[in-house]
Amino acid sequence: MNKATFYHAGCPVCLGAEHMLAEAIDPKYQIESVHLGENTDRILEAEKAGVKSVPALVLNDQAFHINFGASIEDLKH
Repeated sequence: MNKATFYHAGCPVCLGAEHMLAEAIDPKYQIESVHLGENTDRILEAEKAGVKSVPALVLNDQAFHINFGASIEDLKH
């Protein structure tokens, strides 16, 4: 099974995107949801994957930014 990682900050924009993605993405992908506000130890991982803002989906090693909830820099503080 292919893996997709959804990075978010728990805001309404992020949670709405998470809900829509869960229903829309092909079932051959297993989606991992990572709340960067609660899992700050994974911020570096998200940055290495190309995430600049959340919500974002990393799929096949490519970051797709969805709307704009918060900058990755804002989550470091």
